Amino acid sequence: MLFKETKLAGVFVIEPEPIEDERGFFARSWCAEEFAKQGLNAELAQCNISYNRKRGTVRGLHYQAAPFAEAKLVRCTAGAIFDVAVDLRRESATYGQWAGVELSAQNRRMLYIPEGFAHGLQTLAHHSEVFYQMSQPYRPTAARGLRYDDPTIAVRWPIASPIVSPRDKSLPQLPPLAA
Repeated sequence: MLFKETKLAGVFVIEPEPIEDERGFFARSWCAEEFAKQGLNAELAQCNISYNRKRGTVRGLHYQAAPFAEAKLVRCTAGAIFDVAVDLRRESATYGQWAGVELSAQNRRMLYIPEGFAHGLQTLAHHSEVFYQMSQPYRPTAARGLRYDDPTIAVRWPIASPIVSPRDKSLPQLPPLAA
C-alpha cells in the first residue's frame, strides 16, 4: 500500500499496490502492521456500508465526540465520490481547513481520516456505495456534525444543488477559535 499524506497532517490517501497476472490482480486494502508503521490508528471496531441512489448526494460532515472519536478508512466500492476531511483539532495550524479527494471503484483509492476530523462525501455517480472501517463503534450519544455548506470551512463540493438530509441541513457551523 502507498500512503500519501494530504495537506492536513494525519489524513492520507492510500493506494493499493496490485500484483497482476492474467487472472486480474490481488492487493491489500487493510494491514494493521502497515498502518501502525505509518503511525496511524490500526484499531478496527466496526465496518459500515453507505449506498447512495442519486448523484449529488451529500453525507456529512460527521464525527464522534471524545472519548469516542474515531479514525475512519473510507473506500468507494461502486460508483464515485468526492470524500472530504475537515480538521477539528483546535490546537492545529489547519483547524477548520479541509482536504478532498475523488474515490471511485475504478481508482480504488482510500482516504484515512484520523480522530479529530469531521468526514463528509458527495456522490459523483448514481448508485455509489461506500465502505467505511472505523476504530470505534458508533455511539449515538457521541454523534456530532457540522453543516456541509458552512462558509467558514467552504468545502468546494463538485456538484451544485446537492441532495442533503434534513438532519444534515440542521447541523451547526464550526465554532470559531477564541481570540
